[in-house]
Amino acid sequence: MVHNFSPSPPPVPSSNGSFPPLPQGSQSLEPEDSEWDLGRWFALARRRGVVIVGVTVTGISFVIPRTLNEEPSYESKFRILVEPVNAENDLGSLTPGLGNQNIQSSLDYQTQIQVLRSPELMEVVLAEIKKNYPEISYDSLIGNLKITRLGKTKILEISYQGNDPDLILTILDQLAKVYLNYSLNERQTNLRQGIQFIENQLPSLQARVNELQNQLQAFRQRYQFTDPEMKAAQITSQMTALKEENLALEQQLAKSRFNLSSLQEETGAVAALSEATLYQEIIGQLREVETQIAEELTRFQPQSTAIRLLQNQRQNLLPILEQEAERILGAKLAEAVTEVQRLETQRQTLLVAEQQLKQQDQQIPALTRQYSDLQLEIQLATEGLNRFRATWETLQIEAAQTEIPWEVIEAPVRPVAPISPNIQRSITLGAVASLAVGIGVALILEKLDNVYHTALELKQQTKLHLLGNIPINKQIAATPSNNSLAKVGGLLSKPFTWLIPALKQKSTPYIYYGDSQSSHFLEALRILNTNIQLLSSDRPIRSMAISSALPRDGKSTIAVFLAQTAAAMGKKVLLVDADMRKPQVHPRLELPNQCGLSNLILQTLSPSDVIEDNLPVAGLSVLTAGQLPSDPTKLISSQKMAQLMAGFHETFDLVIYDTPSVLGLADTSLLTPRTDGLILVTRVGKTDRSALTQALENLKLSQIKVLGIVANGVKDEYLGLYEYYKSGYKGNPQQQDMDEEENLTPTLFN
Repeated sequence: MVHNFSPSPPPVPSSNGSFPPLPQGSQSLEPEDSEWDLGRWFALARRRGVVIVGVTVTGISFVIPRTLNEEPSYESKFRILVEPVNAENDLGSLTPGLGNQNIQSSLDYQTQIQVLRSPELMEVVLAEIKKNYPEISYDSLIGNLKITRLGKTKILEISYQGNDPDLILTILDQLAKVYLNYSLNERQTNLRQGIQFIENQLPSLQARVNELQNQLQAFRQRYQFTDPEMKAAQITSQMTALKEENLALEQQLAKSRFNLSSLQEETGAVAALSEATLYQEIIGQLREVETQIAEELTRFQPQSTAIRLLQNQRQNLLPILEQEAERILGAKLAEAVTEVQRLETQRQTLLVAEQQLKQQDQQIPALTRQYSDLQLEIQLATEGLNRFRATWETLQIEAAQTEIPWEVIEAPVRPVAPISPNIQRSITLGAVASLAVGIGVALILEKLDNVYHTALELKQQTKLHLLGNIPINKQIAATPSNNSLAKVGGLLSKPFTWLIPALKQKSTPYIYYGDSQSSHFLEALRILNTNIQLLSSDRPIRSMAISSALPRDGKSTIAVFLAQTAAAMGKKVLLVDADMRKPQVHPRLELPNQCGLSNLILQTLSPSDVIEDNLPVAGLSVLTAGQLPSDPTKLISSQKMAQLMAGFHETFDLVIYDTPSVLGLADTSLLTPRTDGLILVTRVGKTDRSALTQALENLKLSQIKVLGIVANGVKDEYLGLYEYYKSGYKGNPQQQDMDEEENLTPTLFN
């Protein structure tokens, strides 16, 4: 087949938004830590189920033997009433003078508990117990003994744990006897002596309080204030007011002095005279006379009678004007001097008052200390007096009440049922704890696992269009890579027979829906091709580059299959192996590679001489990589390459470029801008997240249009769907054959 190429300038990348660009911002490159929904938890359970079950089983295997082999432990207790139940009522009736005061218990329970656990009392208990149990020690006795107060009650609970029920009962009985004897022997018997001592001290304490209060009263009367802090605040406020008043007075005094000095000068005198009404009237008359003289001089001679009369009138006004000026200035000066003297007198008065306030303010610290010392002495004396009175009342109450010893209200009994081990609870808790540890280990492994596990996760994290989910096809993956299209067609049977008549007789009948993996794989390719064509509604996609973040993600396989799928669907397709470092197209299709893309760029050759179009798939042409050059990047970025690509895009309906991986190489970034966009192939369960993120960052910096992403190696979760449609052909074999002949047989899977 001969192709007519007319080189033209390379196409400019579209900027009208026809194809989706790489999303800008961090949301397309930074994975989001979204909340884990129920589906992600189930996915985690499927992936890490072995770990969770293994850790859980291991934990339970340790818990069960330990629980079953644990020695049983028993516990028993008794309770003692350490104060009379009716103590509050009795005390209230015996002390009516106390009014409605809340009489609290006089027993310090925390101290009492420490006394009951003291070595003195425990030695008495051990002396009796060792007669029958010589192995018992103080440490074991005190370690298993527990004494607590029941809430806010007057009851002490004494419990003991051990492995021997008889020993527990013996210890508790002996403890009850010792505690009751202690309560009888250690009661206070000298209450009256304490009462007498307090009664002797109360008069002197009361006199001391009265004396201090009299001193405080005299202090307040002498200095005429009740609180030094309030007095200090008052003085400060007065001083502030005086300062403000003094400042205003200084301003007035400066103004008056300035007025006086200005009056003594010519400018001030002129200003003062300008405000005098009579003086201004005389000035006005003088100006009228001068005006008349000027007018008459225009008509008469200076020696005329009218002129002389007017001049005499002016001479008469001048002395009057001078007298009025002297009178006004004298009055103004006298007024200014008086005002200055008055303001200076007021300032002196304010300075004297301010000085007095400063003296009072300097005395405040000493007075405050005296006042505080008096108040502190009164407070201490009053508190001492109140304590003595309260103690006197307490001793009176204790002396009035009846001596009631402690009472055992719940006797110790021999324990029957062990408190531990609780086999059901221990195993349940062990299982729950083991399961929690297993889930924790699974979560840790999940965090350390830096790959994408599902296509949905890949789409959510990258924020790119998910163009297709290519499933795993073990049968195709196992096909030897040295098979030609014809051999693979014969191996995978019938779908190529309508394209390659020579194979129809050699091939065995291929049941399309009989191989669910191949069927699903082929349908996934058709969906991918359809999604690519539906990306743009303005114009169809005529060219694309296919790459991946890292090698071995299956980009070459997707390129080969996608080219065959598009050709089988009626398009004129050119598959270009632009990977001139490690080409994969020609070995997969078993095509010669003596002359290819590199030769087409470096030599003067016609594309029709290099492109291989004699293939089993109608409409499919392949341009191999050719001889490996020393500098592939230079060839990719050359003007000759741009002209060739422009010719390819005009000649074929679709041009697919198999390019090297993005990371570490510039080939893809140089070639893709001359196409309609890039398709990024990612291998689910293999591609490293950080590598894909870095690849997207590089593409963003290069302003490369990413049409979308292809999830390769997806588990065939929807295989049952094709099994369902397979069953629909059982009643119509002829229709099955017709459909099979319309389907494409894939060649390889990597």
